[in-house]
Formats: sequence, structure tokens, C-alpha cells
Amino acid sequence: MKTEPDTLPIEHSLVLFTSKDGAVSIQTTLEKETVWLSQAQMADLFGKERSAITKHIRNAMQEGEIDDKSNVHFLHIPHSDKPVAFYNLDVIISVGYRVKSQRGVEFRRWATSVLRDYILKGYAVNDARLKTLGQVVS
Repeated sequence: MKTEPDTLPIEHSLVLFTSKDGAVSIQTTLEKETVWLSQAQMADLFGKERSAITKHIRNAMQEGEIDDKSNVHFLHIPHSDKPVAFYNLDVIISVGYRVKSQRGVEFRRWATSVLRDYILKGYAVNDARLKTLGQVVS
């Protein structure tokens, strides 16, 4: 099901990823508690042609890994005649783990390190809170 296009909220943009060589720096929008990239931005991010990105998105949807209802958002962007499809973080990660390129490898390493840090630091914070709670209860 397609949603009505919104206007791109430029004021909510942030840098998601910068390659090691600085050749690519992806700026994205933060909306509905996730980030959104167009196929063109994903092509830049992963150093692949847009057609390859389209293929990976289509395959992920056909395999049931992601669905278009909650993962695709249409936005009006400046200098565009029609709304542009933007894909959320679930789609970006799915494509990132499917694409074969040096930037894809770099993205996977970056995503894995972010996830690892989140899990380890989240565990450390929760462990400290549990110990503090245990002392309060005792």
C-alpha cells in the first residue's frame, strides 16, 4: 500500500555514514524514529548502480525479509516532478548485507560495530542498574 507523499524535512537531516576515504558521506532524514534513504543515496553509499539497489530491494521484499507497507515512504523533494521513494533503516541494512562492493563491506563493518557497541554498552548500563536496584532492595 502506497502512502501519500510528504515534504522532505530538511531541518531533520543528519549524517549517517562517512566512508574511510571520505569519498562518500550520506546525509539522511530522521523521521518516524528511523532514517530514510532514496535508491540513489543507497547507490552512492554502497558504490553500486541504482539498478543493483533496486534488484536487492525487490528480492528482499519478495523473500519476505521486508515489506513495502512500513518500510517505504514517498517524499516530495526539491527539483523533482514526482514523489521519490525513501526506504527506512531495515531496508538499508538489508541491502547493505546483500550488496557486493568495498563500500558494502565497509558499511557492514560499521553497522556491526554500532550494533556490538549498543549491545555491550546497553548490557553494561542494565547490569549497573540491576546491581544498584539490588542494593536498594537489600
